[in-house]
Amino acid sequence: MADPDLLTTNPTLCEPRTVGAEWHAVRVPRGVGLLVLDILGARSGAVIEDGTALYWLLPAGSTEGWTAPGTKALAAGTVLSVPVARCTTGPGSHWRICPGEDRLLTSADALRAAMADVSGLAGEQATPSGSAQ
Repeated sequence: MADPDLLTTNPTLCEPRTVGAEWHAVRVPRGVGLLVLDILGARSGAVIEDGTALYWLLPAGSTEGWTAPGTKALAAGTVLSVPVARCTTGPGSHWRICPGEDRLLTSADALRAAMADVSGLAGEQATPSGSAQ
């Protein structure tokens, strides 16, 4: 059954896709996710934003044993609302970073490292670029 928190309020701009065979996904709260995105830079693949969280798509099987605090690896079989091509604004799910021919998946190791870097910055009150806090 689909997690209602992962479905958009505007289904015409999104397609329900099942996490599993093609890719896995990790949900990161928006504030932390923006910092992670700054650290990843060009190493980031496509990123979905829904207003409260960012979702990175990772190679299938790469989230087994995922333990980054404050994040959630979506279980295989979870339905994620994936925006249609070039849907870059909300409300609802939209691409924060659009996928490209070679820019869909993010390395799980790179995402873990960026999360660790953000954890180290937590005491420094870092502010992501391009965001108002």
